[in-house]
Amino acid sequence: MEPLRVENITVAYHKKPVLIEVSFAVPEGKLISIIGPNGAGKSTLIKSILGLVPKASGHVEIYGKPYSKQRKLIGYVPQRGEVDWDFPTNALDVVLMGRYGHVGWIKRPSKKDIAYAEECLEKVGMSAYAGRQIRQLSGGQQQRVFLARALAQDATVYFMDEPFAGVDAATEKAIISILNELKNQGKTVLVVHHDLQTVTEYFDWTLLLNKRLLEAGPTQEVFTVENLQKTYGSRLAFLEKGTASINQS
Repeated sequence: MEPLRVENITVAYHKKPVLIEVSFAVPEGKLISIIGPNGAGKSTLIKSILGLVPKASGHVEIYGKPYSKQRKLIGYVPQRGEVDWDFPTNALDVVLMGRYGHVGWIKRPSKKDIAYAEECLEKVGMSAYAGRQIRQLSGGQQQRVFLARALAQDATVYFMDEPFAGVDAATEKAIISILNELKNQGKTVLVVHHDLQTVTEYFDWTLLLNKRLLEAGPTQEVFTVENLQKTYGSRLAFLEKGTASINQS
């Protein structure tokens, strides 16, 4: 059974379509990129799947059941720009938020939950910053903390919105290492991604999106010059030996 099936999702903001009849299913245990130009609806697609923005039509199934019944199977890493970094909390407390789906919002986290959160911080190389206020962390460190929070959710299907944006090379290497570890555990990870140069290196499957879903399938099959031109149009700045760059201006 597929970990995720999306049927005919349409989303409109102020009556202007952002996503139009998007349908796809993804295989289990894969790293999956969602790529497309700015304004293509990539973040909106994730948010509509998670019920964070209203859908005009369509529905979502996680392992054959409605998303509302499968929330505990889901982990989510939002864009850094959507997080209130001035909120007075430290790195460990942020990661512990990932345990609330298991312990509930009323109960206090147990010693076992705290130990698990600390283990997740260690996995992302942030143990030394457990007591540091999140606003005092660098952008890459903040991203690692939110990745640790997703790990603490102990999910089966993960959604990550541009986790590599604005991070240094060491953090990017650490993130992809963790994503591969999740994949090796049989978990499914969908990532909004903008760097076309690393798509074939990082991802098994790829969704090409520009308001409509243009292609979906194994990266080696769908990540072609023809499909990229169809997706990006004139924004595709150059093509060389199967690689591409995007003019975002």
